This record gives sequence, C-alpha cells and structure tokens, in this order.
Amino acid sequence: MFTQAHIMSSPRVGRGSRLLIAGWALWGLAACQTSAPPVPGPSTPAPAPQQAEGIPAGAREYRVVAEESLLQILVYRGGAMARLGHNHVIASHRLSGQVYVTDDPLATRFDITFPVAELTVDEPALREAAGPDFPPSVPQSARDGTRTNMLSAALLDAANYTEIRLRATGIRPAGEGYDADVEITLKGQAYVLRVPVAVRRETGSVVASGEFPLRQSELGLKPFSVAMGTLVVLDEMRVRFEITARE
Repeated sequence: MFTQAHIMSSPRVGRGSRLLIAGWALWGLAACQTSAPPVPGPSTPAPAPQQAEGIPAGAREYRVVAEESLLQILVYRGGAMARLGHNHVIASHRLSGQVYVTDDPLATRFDITFPVAELTVDEPALREAAGPDFPPSVPQSARDGTRTNMLSAALLDAANYTEIRLRATGIRPAGEGYDADVEITLKGQAYVLRVPVAVRRETGSVVASGEFPLRQSELGLKPFSVAMGTLVVLDEMRVRFEITARE
C-alpha cells in the first residue's frame, strides 16, 4: 500500500517500493508474473470514529493474542516493464484489541489496531509461504526502499498516524461462514468494507481467518505508475489474516 518500486538496483518507482506506497499500500511493488487479484465490491467512506461502539449485551471479552495472529497484504506489480519490479508481502505481527463474543454470533463485535511503524516487508518465511509469485530473490535495498516509502507522508504517514484500526460494525451469515462489515480507519479517514470471515471456536478462545481482494483506491490511495504506465503498482491487492483471541 505503500511504496515506491525498486527497479533492479535503482530506486524503483514501480512495484516494490511504490506498491506499498500506492496501496495501503499496506503495501509494495510487484514481482514475477502474476495475475491481478479479483476485484472487490465498492467501499463506503465514512467519518473517522471518535470512540468504540458499545459492547453487545452479555458479551464476553476476548483479547487478541499478537503472537498467534498475523495480517498480510500481498501487493503486485504490473505494466509492460513489470519484470523489472517485485511483488511484496507486507505484514503485521502486532495486532491488539478486543473481540466481544456473544451466544448470537451475529452480535459479535471486535475492535483491533496495529502499529503502522512496525509493518514488515518481505520476511523470507512469509514470501516462501505466499507462493511462486513471491520468489526469494528480493534485494535488501528494495525491501528497505519499499518500507521507507510505505511509512512516508505520501502514503501511510506513520509519523502522524501511528495506528490502523479495524472495527466490526455488523456481522451477517454467508455460506458456511460470515461476512463482517469492517470499518478501516487509515490516516484519520474511515472506510467500510465487507470482509469474509471463517470462525473457529475452541475452549476459551476464538480464531478468525480469511482472505479477500482489496483495492488501494478503496482506501483513498492512488496506485503509483512510472514511465508512462509501463511500470505500475496494481490497484488490487490481497489481504490474508488469522487472528486468535482468548478470554
């Protein structure tokens, strides 16, 4: 969501660094051949919330366990010169917050945040697990440049907006799982997205997981491009998450 692409050894304005810049860039530029992620439904901008929504009646409070939770954003390169860029895996291991669980799963709510400055770029193990679109040969200079651009004022502006917030405002059944209306607060603005969620309940804990496509433009960010569009950061990203909360 967020960076300037690194082209080969020079500061790339395309995939790697700029993808992150462009996306939430939560995220980065593109790598080898990949197909663009599916296009998600439209998001609804909303004013940034001033305080958390009320806790559902009778809810039990579970706390997110950072060590057992992971959020990943996969960012892709594009354009005729895409081969000169890299795809990137942006990740947070620092999720925190509460999940309010009730006997009625549709009344469940959560309020989760993660620090912008502690997002990582292209951890080797995460790239390997992400599949063939994320080969291991990403130079450290590309990773560093992507992260610097991602945190800059042009993208996530980590100096002034230290956290990203995820808050459930509604839950509805969807197949064998649920769809959650999630309010994402980024740089002081809130955007509502519908997110598919699979839930697994265990004794004293709940685990929520899912994967969905997300456009940078849905979060008020403009995908980056250079060289008359021959090297670009694709608007579409993919988000993967697994969050564990315990009583």
